[in-house]
Amino acid sequence: MNEVKKVTVVVTLGVLISFALPHLVTINQTKTFETNEVTKTEKASTSNEVAIVTNEDESGTPVKVEQPEPVNEAPAVTNEAPVQTPEPQAEPIVYDGLTISELTEKLNRSLHSTLSGTGATFAKYAIEMGIDPYLAVAIVLHETGCNGTCSKQVRECYNVGGMKGGPSCNGTSYKRFNSLNEGIYAFMSNLKRNYYDKGLKTPEAMNKKYAASKTWASKIHHYINKIKAA
Repeated sequence: MNEVKKVTVVVTLGVLISFALPHLVTINQTKTFETNEVTKTEKASTSNEVAIVTNEDESGTPVKVEQPEPVNEAPAVTNEAPVQTPEPQAEPIVYDGLTISELTEKLNRSLHSTLSGTGATFAKYAIEMGIDPYLAVAIVLHETGCNGTCSKQVRECYNVGGMKGGPSCNGTSYKRFNSLNEGIYAFMSNLKRNYYDKGLKTPEAMNKKYAASKTWASKIHHYINKIKAA
């Protein structure tokens, strides 16, 4: 009879344990979950940008005090001076209140045919040699007719000023040059050496030496006025 009771007790305890064990596991898991949640909450609280400090007032009631937000650091100050962009330089005045570009355009308006577009060459040599560019071009227009169609002297021999000498231009007494630039330079150089350097700087002063015609100077003035008005 005692053996039967022992068996009964063992069986009963086994049944009770089988019922209680799942509840114990659930309780343990719940406590673990709650512990993890508390840990996460504490970590999240400490990672917030604004920390919350709990104080108590005189009555013992908890009071939340917010910490001030961190102040952003001021940007670094450099002592380097700002880079200054140089202003474009204005083109200088070279003659008669005009820049070299403006003078070139004015001369080009009077130069046609073979001499079309050579205003820059005349302007350059005139400024370099100290010659009146209006006077120089006026002589060219009168001597060669390049206010319209240039003469054969210009078209075939590049003689822009009616200069005489050798080598001959097509068997004439006029001089032949190898290029238009060479002819223009020779003409301008001749004005400087044989006229300007000797004080002959006006049509009237040049007239007797440059041409036998007594009306040469007045004709040169006529072309000078046309060039200025162009």
